[in-house]
Amino acid sequence: MPSTGTGGQAAQPRFVTGSLMRHVCVMAGTSAVGLIAVFAVDLINLFYLSLLGEKAIAAAVGFAGVLGFFHMSVCIGLIIGIGAVVSRTIGAGQRAAARRIATASLVFTVGLTAVLGTGTVFFLGPALHLLGAEGETARLAQRYLAITVHSLPLLGIGMACSTLLRSVGDAKRSMTITLIAAFVTAVLDPILIFSFGLGLDGAAIAAVVSRAVMAAIGLHGVLVTHQLLGPFERAAFVADVRALGGVAGPAVLTNLATPVAAAFVTHSIAQFGPAAVAGAATIDRVSPVAFGLIYALSGAVGPILAQNLGAGQFRRVREGLRDSLLFMVIAVAVAWLVLALGQGALIRAFSADGLAAELIALFCTWLAPSFFFAGGLFVANASFNNLGHPLLSTGFNWGRATLGTIPFAWWGSHYGAGGVLIGSAIGSSIFGLLAVIVAFRLASTLAKQELPPATPALDAPVAPTSPQTTVATLVTPEAS
Repeated sequence: MPSTGTGGQAAQPRFVTGSLMRHVCVMAGTSAVGLIAVFAVDLINLFYLSLLGEKAIAAAVGFAGVLGFFHMSVCIGLIIGIGAVVSRTIGAGQRAAARRIATASLVFTVGLTAVLGTGTVFFLGPALHLLGAEGETARLAQRYLAITVHSLPLLGIGMACSTLLRSVGDAKRSMTITLIAAFVTAVLDPILIFSFGLGLDGAAIAAVVSRAVMAAIGLHGVLVTHQLLGPFERAAFVADVRALGGVAGPAVLTNLATPVAAAFVTHSIAQFGPAAVAGAATIDRVSPVAFGLIYALSGAVGPILAQNLGAGQFRRVREGLRDSLLFMVIAVAVAWLVLALGQGALIRAFSADGLAAELIALFCTWLAPSFFFAGGLFVANASFNNLGHPLLSTGFNWGRATLGTIPFAWWGSHYGAGGVLIGSAIGSSIFGLLAVIVAFRLASTLAKQELPPATPALDAPVAPTSPQTTVATLVTPEAS
């Protein structure tokens, strides 16, 4: 049965007709704005701290960012589950159930992130030592994290509320949450770091305040504007969390692969000193802002492929995958050009010199093109998740994080800090290419199943073909 709106009219899927490239551009563009704002907060922090001219501080932020990346990955996995379950419930017209699940999801998010964030405090020293942080750099990173990790529930609330707003179609308000949080950071950082002379502590405090603002605005939109939170129902809590976990669990597992790879690369680079870590930290914060469109593709392409799959338009699924990859190639080419031409200004902006400047120049000139393959992996993952093969996404992500990172980064470390980055880029590119090949094979298999409109013979009636039956037959998760 098609879903219906309040007026009783069948909801017309947006993506089963019209230009697929236009759908990809619109979805990726709007998603990228909010996503870039989230990453811009860390970039702004690093920019102001780099003005202090101390490599130990920049390196400390780099080490802290790796641990923060683990936290962020858990939050992203959670909101994927929240968005999927709440959106599906709203689409089924079960508003009361959606409000109950939304409340349960926020309660669960706060509980999990509080345990994760505060629990991290007890392991900061060993974790930073494992990453390769030593001396003053390790002390500064531990002090920064000791302030920020307790605010992880605020980040979780803000991200969850942003997702809940998207589930009811309020993309503008969802985007505003992250934009305002980035603005707050940009205003507070120079005041706290320089005017109040707090340095690294000022940046940590600004991050906490930014998360608090993000949570407050999100809660207002969800609770007041859309009244999407219902009473907490203890009896249904376990069942609701189990439903969320069915989607969020695999998503968290998939997302954790990236910080695992980042941790190994950081450990490999740390042996070359604070300057190398500072350069890598700058690259880690510049790349998601420069390639924000690419990072947004994995979430933006999914609904396009899924709607056409559900409609039985399997050729459009393959065409959507093709157009998504074409969009990715153009976006990466433009970003690479901007980075290559602007690398001098970037190096000066972050007060980089010596080895740090060399690594930034290496990335902007030669390593940025590796995002052609990273972007291919993002698009392929979206196709795997929406064509019923989520374990392929998990497998390729973890394959890239282990086989595609550890041996290549280790090999590259024999040739210096730049060799670590080159090796990891080569390894991840191999897995990105393999993922694209597998994704196209799946899409091509689907496309062959779509039958052209038939003209039945006058003397031989033809039995109707059910697209739903075909989809159910072809799109079967590996876990089954």
